[in-house]
Amino acid sequence: MIKKDSENDSLFALGKENYVLLAIGFAIIVIGFLLMSGGRNDDHPTVFSAEIYSFRRITLAPIVVLFGFLFEIYAIMKKPKSE
Repeated sequence: MIKKDSENDSLFALGKENYVLLAIGFAIIVIGFLLMSGGRNDDHPTVFSAEIYSFRRITLAPIVVLFGFLFEIYAIMKKPKSE
């Protein structure tokens, strides 16, 4: 017979803190992609815009996105606190 401890067993694989951390990591990833966006030119086939090669789009945004994905891995791997 299977014991049921309704107070100790959770229906979710992760704890509440893990889900909060996952949401924060997702927000960081979205911020990184927003930093990459922009630089559109109205006459894009004939006029080149060097704006696309700015520090924000080439260096900062990918680092922010990578940090967000690493934060997501941490949020998943973090052991939930037993209450």
